[in-house]
Amino acid sequence: MKNVIGNNLTLTLFGESHGKAIGGVLDGFPAGVRIDEELIEDMMSKRRAAGTISTGRQEADIPEFLSGIKNGVSEGTPIAFVIANKSQHSGDYNALAGIARPGHADYTGHVHYLGFEDARGGGHFSGRLTAVMVAAGALCMCMLKERGIAIGTHIASLHGICDRKWNEADLDQEITLLNSRRFAVLDETKEEVMVQEIEKARMDLDSVGGILETAVVHLPSGLGDPEFDSLESMIAHAMFSIPAVKGIQFGKGFDFAEMRGSEANDPFEMKDGKVTTVTNNNGGINGGITNGMPVLFSTVIKPTPSIARKQKTVSFTEGKNVEVEIHGRHDPAIIHRARVVQDAMRALVITDALVTRFGQIDWRKGQ
Repeated sequence: MKNVIGNNLTLTLFGESHGKAIGGVLDGFPAGVRIDEELIEDMMSKRRAAGTISTGRQEADIPEFLSGIKNGVSEGTPIAFVIANKSQHSGDYNALAGIARPGHADYTGHVHYLGFEDARGGGHFSGRLTAVMVAAGALCMCMLKERGIAIGTHIASLHGICDRKWNEADLDQEITLLNSRRFAVLDETKEEVMVQEIEKARMDLDSVGGILETAVVHLPSGLGDPEFDSLESMIAHAMFSIPAVKGIQFGKGFDFAEMRGSEANDPFEMKDGKVTTVTNNNGGINGGITNGMPVLFSTVIKPTPSIARKQKTVSFTEGKNVEVEIHGRHDPAIIHRARVVQDAMRALVITDALVTRFGQIDWRKGQ
């Protein structure tokens, strides 16, 4: 029953959706990193619910740091923090006791925890715990910022509505643009269309999903390992810790199936005294290790499973077929909020890889 991720930098999660608080312990974080409170608040705000395209549950989500930070600088000791739960409507779940909500972990959680789980609002399986991921990832972003590494994610598509493609020749500006926006699209005209699609799903008592694309720039070559701790496997591990992520691809991903080797390979060249590649079909990773090019990957976010339509399911406590209508406060889409969670977990993986490669002291200057 593991709730820890990472190798030399680890994050431990704890808490439930309707408990007193959720929180985490970030262990292995280097000493001497200046903690940017504005950056942390910005990332936390991007995850918060807002308007009718998100859940009605409003939480401040202000991390309270209990240890590991002094005078705005990391100490090098474990950073423990909590985030209070103040807006629980636990009564919304009374009628759902013992009911397997379609698409949720009610049944599997009941089996795994022998019936002792806190099922309110999904308990420990709730997307509520992604607030902890964002807080931890924001701390890592402070460290990556010092190293000149930048991360950005956009909504590549939402229920068939597509954003424009990355301008790979200027990813720095693209990432800066995305990180300045609350709704993460590169083409600002797509925001209204996507929001309308989410609203339409809400009015239909339904939900929608989509695809998120992430870019990471200014990574040194040499991060990651072959085989079991390849950078792809570490990223995939982190991405699948995010509720609703059901698929991932790197670079051209599944498009490789339609290509020949002559099209798929990235030719190497020397440019300004550095080894680089002409194309970046492999998403900046060869043999599980960064090659110095931008790391590009995308994930599929499934439609939010909590919908108010009548659905067939079972009562696993009574052993019978039933129908369920899920009422309460739920998101008609979570992709616009999941974007910053993806950034955060990617930051955690990169920070872990930097510490693993260069150590607690030399992570700033490792090339």
